[in-house]
Amino acid sequence: MNQVSMDPLSTSHQEEEETVILKEEEEEDEEKDENDDDDEESDEEEKDDSETTVIDGEEESDDKAKETEPQQQEKQAWAPTTYSKFGKEVFCYVGQEISIFEALDSYGAVIWPAALALCHYLEINVEQVNLVDKAVLELGAGPGLVSIVATLLGAWVTATDLPEIIGNLRANLLRNTRGRCRYTPQAAALSWGPEVERTYPRSVYRYDYVLAADVVYHHDYLEELLFTMRYFCRPGTTLIWANKVRFPSDLVFTEDFKNTFNTTLLAEMGEVYAHV
Repeated sequence: MNQVSMDPLSTSHQEEEETVILKEEEEEDEEKDENDDDDEESDEEEKDDSETTVIDGEEESDDKAKETEPQQQEKQAWAPTTYSKFGKEVFCYVGQEISIFEALDSYGAVIWPAALALCHYLEINVEQVNLVDKAVLELGAGPGLVSIVATLLGAWVTATDLPEIIGNLRANLLRNTRGRCRYTPQAAALSWGPEVERTYPRSVYRYDYVLAADVVYHHDYLEELLFTMRYFCRPGTTLIWANKVRFPSDLVFTEDFKNTFNTTLLAEMGEVYAHV
């Protein structure tokens, strides 16, 4: 600010002029100071904004890291055999991830313990049970996990169940084998009992292996099931049946099974038994 000397002999008019000049200069300086302050405040606000943006970016990055880190640790620490994912079950067999959609409105559209046990047995016993280029029939395939594993192991598979199960069964089969296997598995309706002689004539259908997992439960068709097993077991056919014992009727069927076939207990996995 410019300093103005005040002469005591000057007139009042001069004093007014000098006073005016002084006030104008002070006002101009004050305006300049205010403008400088505004500019500094604006700069500080812009700086704050830029700093906030950076902080937000760091926070978002940290959040993403937090979301990703546990998943990475889980995969490194433990590779699960099966886990739930978006309403479906995901399994790992034969080095492949298998996604299975189930339906809770039917026993036949759910994966039961014996299916998991049979898949594990087939996976670790590829020398004893060589499915490469073999014709395989699965009875009561349900959502199709056993048939998928057999297909991945090189078999030509026909997965069978009741007509109302076939749609979901076929979708699971194709989803998990397309582009992975030498053969495309087939899904077909099959009702147990004497009717099978008409729908699957022996002159056309012959299988190297017949697979069945948890097909014996609390139902009234055990005689029809045994008839169907006996029908498809021709000379040279191997029947592998895995079952978890739940009811006395399971034990009765097991005895009938042993009396019908030349039976060997392949494996005992907890409460699940695999017979051949």
